[in-house]
Amino acid sequence: MKVEAIHVRAPDETEVREVGVVDAIAGKGLDGDRYFFADGARPGLALTLIEGDVVRGAGLEPGSTHRQVTVTGAGLNDLVGKKFRVGSVECYGVMLCEPCLHLQEMTRPGIIKELVHRAGLNADILTDGSISVGDEVVTI
Repeated sequence: MKVEAIHVRAPDETEVREVGVVDAIAGKGLDGDRYFFADGARPGLALTLIEGDVVRGAGLEPGSTHRQVTVTGAGLNDLVGKKFRVGSVECYGVMLCEPCLHLQEMTRPGIIKELVHRAGLNADILTDGSISVGDEVVTI
C-alpha cells in the first residue's frame, strides 16, 4: 500500500483540504488537524486511514469520508492489532473505523450499510515524523 492522498481540517475550518505532507506527532495526531490533541489522543484517534478503492467504489469524492490518509491497495483491515509504518512514522492499528450517521449526513443515504467493515482504520501514532503522498505503508 501507498499513501494516495492526505486530508486535514483545522479546528476553525469547515472543509477538509488536501496536503502533500503532514507532520505526525506521537500520541497526539497530525499537526494542524482538528484531531490533534495537545494533551494526548485517546487510543485510536491520532490517525485515520481509508482505502482509495473503497472511496471511489462508493462514488465518493476524495476527502469526503474525513479520513486523514487515503491509501492505494487493500489490506487496512489486516492492520488491526499490528504495528505498521507510514513512511517513517510508526503506527499501531487500534480498530476499524466504522461508518456513522455523521458520514451519512455528509454524503448520502445508504452509505453506512455500504461501508460496514470497509470505512477505514483508526490508529495510534507511535513515533514522530512526516507522512507524504507516495509513502509506503508496511507492516513491521
